[in-house]
Amino acid sequence: MVSAQSSNLGKTYSLLVIKSFLIWTFTLGVCLLVVGFPLVVLMATVGCLLSIVLQSVMPVSAVLLVAGALIMFNVIAVVLAAGVLTLKGVHPNQIKWLSWLHGEVDQMQTTVYAACPLTCEIK
Repeated sequence: MVSAQSSNLGKTYSLLVIKSFLIWTFTLGVCLLVVGFPLVVLMATVGCLLSIVLQSVMPVSAVLLVAGALIMFNVIAVVLAAGVLTLKGVHPNQIKWLSWLHGEVDQMQTTVYAACPLTCEIK
């Protein structure tokens, strides 16, 4: 009975870890594409210049090599960051600025009508 419960808890914990890792991977990938757009433009510019320089050394596959290296660098960075956050035990529900991810509405301010200061206190 005890071993059945412990294996059940182990499966549940491993599923939570996998779920956390996948959510972090998705979130960091989206943030890289949306917020990191200037970084992506800078990497593309450096990649173009690097492929032009490498074209003289290896004319067949310079563009393929540089493009593959840049894409693999981004994928490895996202997966490594998601792995570190998952191993540290940080769950996306604990992060304040990720309220859009788990459906919580962050109400910025309540509506105050212009006539309310004049009429709300009258009884």
